Amino acid sequence: MKYLLLIFLVFSFSISHSQDVKEFFNKADSFFNANVVNGRVAYSKINYKQGSLNELLDLANSIIVDKNDANTFQAFWINAYNLSVIKGIIDNYPTNSPLDNAGFFDKTKYSLGGKKITLNDIEHKLLRAQFNDARFHFVLVCGALGCPPLINKAYLPNTLNEQLDKQTKIALDGSFLKVNTKKKRVEASEIMKWYKEDFTRNGASEIDFINIYRTEKIPSTFKISYFPYNWSINKQ
Repeated sequence: MKYLLLIFLVFSFSISHSQDVKEFFNKADSFFNANVVNGRVAYSKINYKQGSLNELLDLANSIIVDKNDANTFQAFWINAYNLSVIKGIIDNYPTNSPLDNAGFFDKTKYSLGGKKITLNDIEHKLLRAQFNDARFHFVLVCGALGCPPLINKAYLPNTLNEQLDKQTKIALDGSFLKVNTKKKRVEASEIMKWYKEDFTRNGASEIDFINIYRTEKIPSTFKISYFPYNWSINKQ
């Protein structure tokens, strides 16, 4: 009898947890759709009415995701990061840049996934260190114009790989690179300088990585340098 009760409790927890995860992704999708246009965030609107953001983050704290379910784990933490950046800006609103707020990335902690965690912990410990995927740099949006554009939808487990590819291609076909064919050089976002090790694994060069995703390929002989990061807030 006790064994059957245990099975029932485990089954009930599994169903409840699955429903919570689904609800999180659905609500995150609705939130981004309502508040993001062309990569710009409606901070003033969110600040005026913060209920939906706070409700979403409360829900995110009640969910524990298993790293073995890699797509769900990654999608959850990417969305949690992007939502927490918005929360951090709202908590300091109005602000001109995330860097204007001490400890924005490395000190301020958020209650997510049953943890007290900083933005840097999400990026560097839960995602980069666990999965070795440089595409994370094109979907984690730090609240500044130098970041990749924030999409107006949630990252979802069943479409995650396609979304990662798409956003990487958009960045490398767009604002992350400035190509000068006459001078045979390419300027890249400082993200590629700060995290060079992520883009040069297994003996590859940064240009090798770029050419995996970029529509117009760059000759391997081109020199690479970096342009300054724009830390101005990505507001509408």
